[in-house]
Amino acid sequence: MEFNDNQAIYLQIADLFCENILTEKWKPGDRIPSVREMAVNMEVNPNTVMRTFNYLQEKEIIFNKRGIGYFVSDDGFEKTKSLRKEDFVNQELPKFFKEMDLLNLSLKDVEKIYEQYLKSENDEN
Repeated sequence: MEFNDNQAIYLQIADLFCENILTEKWKPGDRIPSVREMAVNMEVNPNTVMRTFNYLQEKEIIFNKRGIGYFVSDDGFEKTKSLRKEDFVNQELPKFFKEMDLLNLSLKDVEKIYEQYLKSENDEN
């Protein structure tokens, strides 16, 4: 994984975890890789991964069974979706709206582009 300078590394790792949950690569109740495994695979300090795990535990997306490992919470999918939606609405949409305004794009313009995107996605699948 290549990290960018715009966001803390532990949050970028959390985004990857969330993506794995939302794409159902990791399902509720699934054991997720250990801190050490993740640190080695991502080539980061284990403390950084531990910070990710703590963050996701605070959000109740994952939980720890002492001595066994970390698991996706039963409602981890819903909590992940809610967290990502909140982040998108508060962080990404304001930037998007500003760009729309600067480029004089209407919601109808964006709707047409979105429909084309969905069509191309469906054609690929």
